[in-house]
Amino acid sequence: MAPPKVSVVSLGGTISSVKSGGSGVRPALTGEALVESVPALSKVAEVSAVSLRQVPGWALTLDDLVEVAAEANRRMEGGDAGVVVTQGTDSIEETSFALDLLVRGDGPVVVTGAMRNPTLPGADGPANLLAAVRVAASGTARGVGTVVVMNDEIHAARHVRKTHTQSPAAFRSAGAGPIGWVSEGSVRIPLRPADRHHVRPPDEDTSHEVAIVGVWPGDDGRLLRAAGGLGYDGLVVEGMGGGHVPPAAVGTLEELAVRMPVVIASRAGGGETLARTYDAPGSEMDLLARGLIPAGPLDGPKARILLALLLRSGASRGEIHAAFGHRPDREAES
Repeated sequence: MAPPKVSVVSLGGTISSVKSGGSGVRPALTGEALVESVPALSKVAEVSAVSLRQVPGWALTLDDLVEVAAEANRRMEGGDAGVVVTQGTDSIEETSFALDLLVRGDGPVVVTGAMRNPTLPGADGPANLLAAVRVAASGTARGVGTVVVMNDEIHAARHVRKTHTQSPAAFRSAGAGPIGWVSEGSVRIPLRPADRHHVRPPDEDTSHEVAIVGVWPGDDGRLLRAAGGLGYDGLVVEGMGGGHVPPAAVGTLEELAVRMPVVIASRAGGGETLARTYDAPGSEMDLLARGLIPAGPLDGPKARILLALLLRSGASRGEIHAAFGHRPDREAES
């Protein structure tokens, strides 16, 4: 049997960073160079590589991710079993979630990178790339959507977060854990996401910006008011606890929710926003009654990705509420 075809789409990041004249490292290795540096890949799949970007993870934009999704769709429509995306770890959680929303079909998209660059002892990039190609080539991974493979663990895009600045075990899925792992070259996926949500690919000529603003005890809403006047098309608020804000910020949020979609997420790092427990000023019940949209289990960065892609796709207010799993009429009935 012919080996499965897997494309490696390189965006730069630590996995491709080497010294290039300065005192530190920066992305320089191409996707082709990354593939050539791991000869064992040829025993797993027929691997081709393309370099779409050569930037750090913190420099990627939503436009870049839309282009990567289109490339992944083209590659799998052309016969690839799966696609691997290599990039900087700073924004892997946003990239993986955006691709999960935008890439069609059952072939897996696997996002990976490195916590230790190639110039350091114990560089983890080659092992992560090999594991990622194994997952992309595996029939076991079909239908799971986009995943992040780091440190031989397989994490669903919806749940994964970077939780440490340096550790090779930086990626965790709070409340869910990894859905699988790679053991002795075999891909194991005992857990599969219950459902997936897709967003229509955005029009090329549309651009809608969404801001994230956090709140804190005693916050009077000044930053929220400022964000409302800066031309953003949507806002994600990282609230306290189950999705709460100080009472002094409530009026500002109500005014903003009339003008644009405002999503309330939690800064807690686990769990989901509440909907019907607290009703004091600034509580989740108060905010939902004023038109805010609960992020549910999505954290602030992922809520921002979903809202921005929905706006770019031309979604209505009702469609945005539905995409976040919220029915305003149902809340009113309860």
